[in-house]
Amino acid sequence: MAIEGFDYNAFAQNLAGQAAELVPQDFNNDQKAYVTNTLLNFSVLAGEALYNDTELGFNADQAVLITQIIAEWAFHKSVDLIRSGIPQQFWDPIMQKIAFTIFEIAKQTFKQGLPQDQILQLIEHHVKKTYLESIKELKDKGFIDDGLMEQASHQSNIDNMMQQMQDEGEVQPEQQPQSAPPAAQPQGNVPAAQQANVPAVQGNSSVPVSSNGRYQPPKLLKLVTVALLLKRIDDEEQVQSILECFEQEDAGTVIKYMYVNDLEDQVDPTVTMKFLDEIAEKLPEATEINKKKVIQRVKQTVESIGRNRLERKLQLERQKVRQFVFNALEDEYYKNISPRIANIIATYIESGV
Repeated sequence: MAIEGFDYNAFAQNLAGQAAELVPQDFNNDQKAYVTNTLLNFSVLAGEALYNDTELGFNADQAVLITQIIAEWAFHKSVDLIRSGIPQQFWDPIMQKIAFTIFEIAKQTFKQGLPQDQILQLIEHHVKKTYLESIKELKDKGFIDDGLMEQASHQSNIDNMMQQMQDEGEVQPEQQPQSAPPAAQPQGNVPAAQQANVPAVQGNSSVPVSSNGRYQPPKLLKLVTVALLLKRIDDEEQVQSILECFEQEDAGTVIKYMYVNDLEDQVDPTVTMKFLDEIAEKLPEATEINKKKVIQRVKQTVESIGRNRLERKLQLERQKVRQFVFNALEDEYYKNISPRIANIIATYIESGV
């Protein structure tokens, strides 16, 4: 069933009209036309797909917001591509990747019911990631050189607009404008103010975790630890499947901290290591497999260097380390050593081969 009250054609035309007023004045007519036409085309395509979708069940407000997010990023990234110096024949393929990325992430996150600010942060992250990966791909294929890749990578019209608004006093440095006005109507009555049409800029949220005893509840620390782990996973489908195992609110918290700048530097490593060990211990099958692998690594190393040499190597080590190694030689896992520490010990022994 089509979305009642969602006139995507009129809405897309309205957004394109607003964009025409915001295109940089130094662009020539062809460049200005590219920005507005790109925004219009992607807005219509996204709006039509949402309008005709019979499975997602989005309402008009949700369809409006998703379409507008795509339009806004189409505006900013097309401006970035024009300023980048990248040959024009590569603009459309890059913009198509970006629009597809936004559309898919928006559909999934709205379907999960994540808070809007977290959806916007997640989309922003993936837009920037897709843009940079596309530029690097051009360089790897020999279409552009290192200098042009560097120049293109540092283009950010959204940041430039935010800086301009701060200079003019329209927003304070700590403020983050919303990506889409809450009152946007399906027929396209969207305020034309720039502030309402700039996607949220990723902030520098701090993590209230330290070693001085002023901890947040343990559950929050565990979710932050999960966020640290997921930041290191490149497979988006794997990340999504892991997040689906959490309650909606917890998944939202994990996503929030995944996109905190320099999260690793803001969290006490002893705290995260503690929770990493707890997480590992609660994955019995994987933990047992890892324990067996570590024991096998130790035994193979000892076979290579000999037991006498191993004993000399471990002579000055702590009792627990020696006990772990000697237990491993008997096919036993020393339970007072965590899998993470066991892996470190095995690597240390292997380095002496």
